[in-house]
Amino acid sequence: MNMPTYDVIVVGAGAMGSAAAYRLARRGRRVLALDAHAPPHRMGSSHGGTRIIREAYYEHPLYVPLVRRAYDAWAEVEAESGRTLYVRTGGMMVGPEGGALVSGARASAVEHAIPHELLSADEVRRRFPHFRVPEGMAALLEHRAGVLLPEACVEAHLALARAHGAETRFGEAATGWREDGEGVEVTTAAGTYRADRLVLAAGAWMPELLGGLLPLQVERQTFHWYRPAEEPEAFGPARCPIALWEYGPGRFLATFPDVGGGVKAQIHHEGALTTCSDVARETTPEDEAPVLELLRRFLPGAAGPLVDTAVCLYTNTPDAHFVLDRHPASPRVVVASPCSGHGFKFASAIGEAVAALALDEPYPLDLSAFAVSRFAAAPAA
Repeated sequence: MNMPTYDVIVVGAGAMGSAAAYRLARRGRRVLALDAHAPPHRMGSSHGGTRIIREAYYEHPLYVPLVRRAYDAWAEVEAESGRTLYVRTGGMMVGPEGGALVSGARASAVEHAIPHELLSADEVRRRFPHFRVPEGMAALLEHRAGVLLPEACVEAHLALARAHGAETRFGEAATGWREDGEGVEVTTAAGTYRADRLVLAAGAWMPELLGGLLPLQVERQTFHWYRPAEEPEAFGPARCPIALWEYGPGRFLATFPDVGGGVKAQIHHEGALTTCSDVARETTPEDEAPVLELLRRFLPGAAGPLVDTAVCLYTNTPDAHFVLDRHPASPRVVVASPCSGHGFKFASAIGEAVAALALDEPYPLDLSAFAVSRFAAAPAA
């Protein structure tokens, strides 16, 4: 049998795959990155103009070391690529003081000594008059939060990967893979490729590539952009922090400042379950109605004419935590990117972690919480 053509094949070249391809190629490995489309594109999970990056992580304090590394790694990619990828805006987590959002963010901030302020509704209204925080709610203000520019991030990672010698093949979907004693083989409609190692980072296409390994669900999400109805300058990144709003127990709205193209708003989760092949790619008035209602409630000056919409796919695990691990039955294969709708901010660091896993090298941060073995569906190695 022929020896592997590549050191590593990366299937999926969105946020996680592009970062992994870059980090592997930067280490001098022969890398092939495959994608069913031409990244950055709107068919998966790595788009939308802006994505939040925040450090006081309400989901769990275990993410804080990883997001801190991600901040540093994004800065490295900005320096090497010469592109702006991160815009600091500050960030507010708004909701009942004892709710999941504010209390969770505060727990992470306290445990990891993250600079923050806890503001009353009146204090928020004084400092950010366009924010309408209801009585009975509070806000945790985190100063280093901001937005990443996802299309630019993917483009930068891919350009740097190619600059370091990686090969990219787009419009070429992986239709299958297998591991044998000498390496890994990946098939596409165009041919068959061999490598010593394989990284699966295909986002919403992971259920098809993994079979029954993980109990994944793909969720349809929608983004909506609005032209501010009043004081447009008040909604730019200098004056309008990113915000998460807990508008009901465990129910969240995300709002983003206008960095060009309008103020963006989305309901986080609550989307219909779907698949990559069956998803409704066009938004409807029914998608927009609850978003606009919430925007009028919390950020009314932003609720002007609708400018644009987009569909995004979340690939969710049952516990909403990531999977970053070797395949239990195929140790040459690394499984990455089922990130449950909150992974983009980590992509720069996840690329490093995936590269370390693929090359059997140590990674300085603890990834044990992201192991495949926590799911009963995972077979024994």
